[in-house]
Amino acid sequence: MRFTDRKLKSFKPRDKRYTVWEDNVHGGGTLGVRVTPKGTKSWVHMYDYQGKARMMTLGRYPAMSVGEAHEASGTAARIVKEGGDPARQSVEEHERRRQAPTVESLAELYIEMYAKQNKRSWQQDERMLAADVVPEIGHVRLVDLKRAHVVAVLDRVAGRGKLVQANRMRALMSKVFSFAVGRDLLEYNPVQGVPRRTKEMPKERYLTEAELRVFLGKLPELPMAAATRLALRFILLTGQRPGEVMGALWSEMDLEEAVWRLPGARAKNKVPHEVPLSPQAMAVLEEARELNMGSDAVFPSPRTGRVMRVAVLSTALRRARGHLGLAHFTAHDLRRTVTTGLARAGVVRLVAGKILNHKEAGVTTVYDRHGYGREKREALLEWAAVVSVAATTGSMMGDVTPAATTTPVAPPTHKGSGATLAE
Repeated sequence: MRFTDRKLKSFKPRDKRYTVWEDNVHGGGTLGVRVTPKGTKSWVHMYDYQGKARMMTLGRYPAMSVGEAHEASGTAARIVKEGGDPARQSVEEHERRRQAPTVESLAELYIEMYAKQNKRSWQQDERMLAADVVPEIGHVRLVDLKRAHVVAVLDRVAGRGKLVQANRMRALMSKVFSFAVGRDLLEYNPVQGVPRRTKEMPKERYLTEAELRVFLGKLPELPMAAATRLALRFILLTGQRPGEVMGALWSEMDLEEAVWRLPGARAKNKVPHEVPLSPQAMAVLEEARELNMGSDAVFPSPRTGRVMRVAVLSTALRRARGHLGLAHFTAHDLRRTVTTGLARAGVVRLVAGKILNHKEAGVTTVYDRHGYGREKREALLEWAAVVSVAATTGSMMGDVTPAATTTPVAPPTHKGSGATLAE
């Protein structure tokens, strides 16, 4: 006899529990169905181990289908033929699963052992994991993790209409699960094969000359902290990444040489970078010196005096949108504005790339150790002149005060900076 769904429906409850056995087709035990007086049907497997009859429960019908029961029984039979005890192995497997780490514990391990050590934006990773991954699948054991769990998290984010954010979550989960694979906590990355939720186009937003005049004209009056306003101007004058500007320290500023020496530990590409400072950029630092608050941070938080989070810039520009009357743009779009302005001014792409601290590919870069300091300074001086003209034009229109003068910058007085800044 072979069990079928039709056959199992014919097994009716009796006063006492009974078991119906299938023909032994595996040679390592017999599959049976145990029926209780209440009608509950459970799959069991009977086998001989070291001369003693043993029986193990495989699962309940119909939660475990007929096909799944045959597969489980065949697996148990193979273990018996190999000299093993399938019941003991089942208990050990259950215990292993019970003690296996969860997605939540993996998220904590990832933050502590990888993100904090390798990513300046680790707090953003922590917030994303806490907001959507842990509530949705944090309880799932890694041994049980499937693509369906990844899809559930993406559905949660996309359900709020955040398709691009869903793509970011997919990328983060892939990073976390790849970290787990590298530590032998997972056999494969379940994000593989899960498509992105939307196709993203390369960002192209930058400020036109007219928009630049409006922005510079209204910047002094925008509802934001003074340090935030200065940071935006500094990004526009130097072309550096918003996160690197917001984290700028006085100890990195060589004011005697008018150079910002960004250490590799803080650069996105881990490459030390020297940014020549135009007189207009030095004027921004002069204003920032008055906000120093005894901190080594160039653009300190007005509340704590410490380095501000880069997200402050996004919030400030979003709130200022109505005052500016311009299509939305981000702090990174200011960096793209600088790149576009340099190209318009005739600065060759190689020099522009050096200013932006882009990492180049190719064998030539290994041998080219020229720092391009003079070329970078000339290009940024030319760009600063463009910015000054835009600000002055706005001033004549009554929208902005004249561009700041280039007063020499004195070193700030603060505790424990270790800076060597000249008067």
